[in-house]
Amino acid sequence: MPNIKAAAKALRKSKKLQAHNTAVKSHLESLIKKSRKAIEAKSDTAKELIQQTIKAIDKAVQKKILKPYTGNRKKSRLMKKFNSIIAK
Repeated sequence: MPNIKAAAKALRKSKKLQAHNTAVKSHLESLIKKSRKAIEAKSDTAKELIQQTIKAIDKAVQKKILKPYTGNRKKSRLMKKFNSIIAK
């Protein structure tokens, strides 16, 4: 445990931020999985789910929960899969 008051506060803050970031990442991954399943099932809601997922990814990048290139890669792979299945 920290001996200094400021260090104790910093520890509390970092634990709270870590819990929040973990929750956001978990939500993102579940959105991505739902989108992939909708794409594979050729569901009518796939496009709306993808838009929702991309919006969530952009927010995570903006809040610096995800790195920019990671967000771009996730969006790109999702759209690539969507376009390849829709084109068939």
